[in-house]
Amino acid sequence: MSRPPTFAPPPGTRAHVLHTARGDFAALVGAPETGPVRGTALLLPGFTGSKEDFIALHGPLSAAGYRSVAVDGRGQYQTAGPRDDEHRYAQAELALDVLAQAAALGPVPVHLLGHSLGGLVARAAVIADPAPFASLTLMASGPAAVSRPQQQRVELLQQALGTLDMAQVWEAIQALEATGDVIDVRGDEEDLRRRWLSNSPAQLIATGRQLCTETDRVDELAAVAPAVHVLSGERDDAWPVPLLDEMARRLQAERSVIAGAEHSPNTDRPEETAAALVAFWDRHPAQGL
Repeated sequence: MSRPPTFAPPPGTRAHVLHTARGDFAALVGAPETGPVRGTALLLPGFTGSKEDFIALHGPLSAAGYRSVAVDGRGQYQTAGPRDDEHRYAQAELALDVLAQAAALGPVPVHLLGHSLGGLVARAAVIADPAPFASLTLMASGPAAVSRPQQQRVELLQQALGTLDMAQVWEAIQALEATGDVIDVRGDEEDLRRRWLSNSPAQLIATGRQLCTETDRVDELAAVAPAVHVLSGERDDAWPVPLLDEMARRLQAERSVIAGAEHSPNTDRPEETAAALVAFWDRHPAQGL
C-alpha cells in the first residue's frame, strides 16, 4: 500500500475538481507561482493509491515551471464510482477516462505519467489515442502482469473483498503488515484508513484482476507512443528492475533508476524523482506552448 508522507496539500498545491466529458475527477493541482508554464503533467496513481501519492512532487515540479495534475481515478478515494459494477472499471473504460482528462487539460498535449497500475492504464490510453500526449512516463510499471508473489497478495485481497466489508478488510491488512520485520510509519493511519474505506470494492477487484492478468502490450505501445520514459527505484517487488530495463530497451525509452527508492519513487525519493521527470520533459516539450 502506498504511503504518502502527508494528505495535506503543500503550499502552492490546491484541491480541484477536474470536469470532463466522462464525469468529474478529484485532483490536486500544483502550478508555478510566477513565470510561464512550461507544460502540464497528468499523474495517475496505482492500485489502492490516490492523488496524494504524488503530493511531494508538486513543489519541485512547480519550481521547475510545470503544472502537475494528480487525479483519483474512477472509484478511487475522492472520485465517485459504482461500488458493485466491475464492468465500469474495465481497462478500456479507465483509458477513456484518461483521454477525457487530457482533453479537459488541453488543447496542448500533456505529459502523462502512470505509477504501477496507473502505468498500465496510461499505456492503454496512449495505445487508444496518442495524440493528446507529449510524452509518457511509466513509473514502476512493467510490460505485463505483476510478479507471482504480488499476484498472490492481490488474490488474497480479492478473496477478502468477496467475503468481508471494507472496514474488516482494512483490519486484516493492518494485521498482515504488522507481522513484517519493518513497519513503514509514513502517512497518518487515519488518513490511510479513510482513503481505503472510500475506495470502491468493485474497482479494487477489477483493477486487481488487471494487475494479475495483464498481457504484454509493449510492441503495441512502441508502434504509436510519443517519447517514453521508464522510471523506477533500484528495487521493485512488483516488476523486477531487469524486466523494466528490458522493457525500456524494447520501447527505445529513456531510463531513470532512482537510488534509494523501491516501488514508489514518488514517495521514497520525491526530489530525485522530480528532477528526473523535469529533465525528461525538458527534452520533450509539448508542441503548442
